[in-house]
Amino acid sequence: MTEFLNVDGGTIAYELSGVAGPLVVVSHGMGDSREAYRFLTPALVEAGYRVVAVDLRGHGESSVGWASYTRTDLAGDLIALVKHLGEPAVLIGHSIAGGAVTIAAAKAPELITAVVELAPFTRKQQLRLGDLRVAGYRRGLTHLMGTTILGSTRQWAKYLDVAYPGSKPADFDTRTGQITAMLQEPGRMKVLQAMGKISPADAGEQLANVTCPVLIVQGTLDPDWASPQAEGEAIVADLPSGLGRLEMIEGAGHYPHVQFPQQTLAAVLAFLAGVGA
Repeated sequence: MTEFLNVDGGTIAYELSGVAGPLVVVSHGMGDSREAYRFLTPALVEAGYRVVAVDLRGHGESSVGWASYTRTDLAGDLIALVKHLGEPAVLIGHSIAGGAVTIAAAKAPELITAVVELAPFTRKQQLRLGDLRVAGYRRGLTHLMGTTILGSTRQWAKYLDVAYPGSKPADFDTRTGQITAMLQEPGRMKVLQAMGKISPADAGEQLANVTCPVLIVQGTLDPDWASPQAEGEAIVADLPSGLGRLEMIEGAGHYPHVQFPQQTLAAVLAFLAGVGA
């Protein structure tokens, strides 16, 4: 059942699963909704956690028409939600939300016990001409730019095809259709376009201020970087010494939690058990 939280500027939709256990808040990437965690949420509940799946501002059932969509804005929404829920939480964030959970952990350490970043955009990106020699990266970038510049759902669907290299979930076509339908709702493509133009620099600036344990999960075939492993290692290096660790999911693209949910779950559960979160 969808619940709603009113925050400054709009309304955030979320859904709570599980009746007992430590709290985990999961947040998706741009152009998606909380359905991105349709495989991970029930598995986390079965493992003994209560899970709150959030629709980011402008996505899913959350409202549109916000003043801005920075990672700092998203972090503020997550902090407000955790305060509303009334207890500390583990934050899991994918892509743009990976940067948001970083900021939330740095700004509200008393509320956040651990952070998991799935294929996160957490550092300022630099395009190097040599990176364009990597075919997957070149194709993904082309379709991302097409989506951002043209506001094209067709380009976004093509990006998603590249973002899931090799094997795809059985419901991939159905889910792509649902995402396309969502983006055709008034104002929602404008949100994706806005997010696609926002630098992750605000998240990168907060990496050194994080005080809780952090797990970075990258797919080895993620087309959003010429070298996903190098990006993951750079994030860990920018965190305070000893706080971060990197887990690579072999064969995964930009959506490891959807494409390889069991491997992602195993990495997350081992991390949470190890840090006592």
